[in-house]
Amino acid sequence: MEATIASDSNGNNWSGGNKKPLDASYGKLMMWFFILSDALTFSGFLAAYGLMRFKFIDSWPIADDVFTHFPFLHGVDAPMFYVALMTFVLIFSSVTMVLAVDAGHQMKKSKVTFYMLLTIIGGIIFLGSQAWEWKQFIQGSYGAMQLKDGKIIQFVNASGHQVTLESFSKPLNSERVQHTKSNGIWYVKEASLPPFTVNEVIEGFKAHPELTIRTEQINPETKEKIIIPRKDAMAYLAEGKAIVKGANLAVNEYGNTLFADFFFFITGFHGFHVFSGILINIIIFFNVIIGTYERRGSYEMVEKVGLYWHFVDLVWVFVFTFFYLV
Repeated sequence: MEATIASDSNGNNWSGGNKKPLDASYGKLMMWFFILSDALTFSGFLAAYGLMRFKFIDSWPIADDVFTHFPFLHGVDAPMFYVALMTFVLIFSSVTMVLAVDAGHQMKKSKVTFYMLLTIIGGIIFLGSQAWEWKQFIQGSYGAMQLKDGKIIQFVNASGHQVTLESFSKPLNSERVQHTKSNGIWYVKEASLPPFTVNEVIEGFKAHPELTIRTEQINPETKEKIIIPRKDAMAYLAEGKAIVKGANLAVNEYGNTLFADFFFFITGFHGFHVFSGILINIIIFFNVIIGTYERRGSYEMVEKVGLYWHFVDLVWVFVFTFFYLV
């Protein structure tokens, strides 16, 4: 069986270098291929997230109850405000990238340099904000109790607002110490001990009659977590297994473990893309400064990295919509 080789009207074999399919250069076409494959990857992640959320829709954590932090406003309830600010910064960086590409078409080196610098700064701000959000998510805010069946219960006051474990837990004398390699068996260590024990939380709860608990379950009418009456709360506390503070891949104070798993994986994967985009932008930025593309007579490299940056921004719009808003 003979291979078929494409040729032009003059009978010359196509080498792939002198043609422009879809009127795009080879480099730009390859960037589009990469973006398409990456878009399919993110689509798979978001589809998996949507499937799991639909499966556990009656107990999925509510984003407004989880992402309530804002820098320098400790204790202020600001649901989704910081995530919205992060999103605005990233979208604005996409605008400055458009302006950089347009300036490149006009061969205006100074403007390309300026707008690319703004794009890099916007990306760094977004990435730093995402790191700060991860830190708050991992540390946790209020704390919760894990039951023997693996479910999470949170503590709320008479008005239904969640309260911290520190505000009511009653310290008890305990000789329990963290299991480390120096004092443990077989040189094995364990994770850091929680700030309170189950008994300390239960005793503190008994001393505060204004408190009650709420479960993972969501009331379909109010779209809020179901609050258990005080008289029935002790039956839940009797099933307490461990105190949970913050979130990790095994358990989290916000509810369903899969929520934290998807949060770390999807936002982390996107953050890696932003980090890669920043590095590439910095390289292109310095090439612009030393006049590399000016000598070539084309700023196409700025346009190609711009395609990648717009893709990263567009992906975040979908992540923000599906993970935080819906």
